Amino acid sequence: MPTFRFVTAGESHGPALTAVVEGAPAGLPLSTDEIDRELRRRQGGYGRGGRMRIESDRAEILSGVRHGQALGSPIALLVRNRDWANWTDAMSPSPVDAMGDDEAMRRVHLPRPGHADLVGALKYDRTDARDILERASARETAARVACGAVAKRLLAELGITLGSHVASLGGIVARRPDELPQDLNAASDPSPVRCLDAEAEGAMIDAIDAAKRVGDTLGGVVEVVARGVPAGLGSHVSWDAKLDGRLAHALMSIQAIKGVEIGLGFEGSLRPGSRVHDPIVADPSLGRGGGFGRATNHAGGLEGGITTGQPLVLRAAMKPISTLMQPLATVDLRTGEIAEAVRERSDVCAVPAAGVVAEAMTALVLAAAVLEKFGGDSMTDLRASFGAYVDRIRARGAFAPR
Repeated sequence: MPTFRFVTAGESHGPALTAVVEGAPAGLPLSTDEIDRELRRRQGGYGRGGRMRIESDRAEILSGVRHGQALGSPIALLVRNRDWANWTDAMSPSPVDAMGDDEAMRRVHLPRPGHADLVGALKYDRTDARDILERASARETAARVACGAVAKRLLAELGITLGSHVASLGGIVARRPDELPQDLNAASDPSPVRCLDAEAEGAMIDAIDAAKRVGDTLGGVVEVVARGVPAGLGSHVSWDAKLDGRLAHALMSIQAIKGVEIGLGFEGSLRPGSRVHDPIVADPSLGRGGGFGRATNHAGGLEGGITTGQPLVLRAAMKPISTLMQPLATVDLRTGEIAEAVRERSDVCAVPAAGVVAEAMTALVLAAAVLEKFGGDSMTDLRASFGAYVDRIRARGAFAPR
């Protein structure tokens, strides 16, 4: 059975980030323009640091695509790190003459609270936390977004679209419209903080400026919405087949994400069941829901680990970035003495970018679920199988007149 999966490789200040995507059906239209557009979206957002002025991410397709169409073989992607020119000795794969110079090698002995520096050094028996933080860095998400662009292209061919917006930032909660725009990204991307609420946008920008002045950082919550997802992706039969669990896993794997909600999420635990569960209604116009709809969508498009045909609504909570310009206390890995944590170049806030990464991870999970359900080595076969399934479930809701 065809599977859709990906793997990334590369360090933050190495020569490049690389990725391999497997399972894209032959005939899938794909261009670097689509991938580069997603990479630009990831680099945007108010509160980003100096790295975003250095890097201007562009993808190179090394294999798996010919004349704008996937071949069905693995797709290899490359995103070069422009800052590599300043790190050729410090990140050299081979020994260099300056190995004894800690400053030249940019060694890190002062782990940052909240980062993988210390625990990674303990786990992998490293004395230089640079060996950990280079891979743990959120720079790796550029490769994920490149892979996610392939997944989004696949889903778009089936009429499934994704978008995101910032729901809160630095404790400032945006007002969520009763009806989200159909093209969510077209509405949120023009905002410097990717927020749909103009009043909250101004307050968020002020909060980022205030945090920057005192050397602090801010977190927030992003919301991802997927439309056009048919009922029936995922399964209730095994714990690891439940799509809600797989989506939560994917979102929690993003650097600095510490919480995930689906639909009402934690709010649902505060309400009685009568104000949580979504009444089922007959609606023959909702073919992808099998001719059934919901009066509300508190479940966020998932019931029993299976999609309902309603919009998929996910939220991810991002903690403040752990690199502080006014660093917290730490311990020197060489001596055990109390010290201040290392200062790495960093952002004040990356919440707007986190929404783009969350879209990518959601798309990658959905693409895998689509291929598990419908199979197909080619887009021709996938479209035929997908269309036949939607026709079948649509007939379930086509009740004959009494």
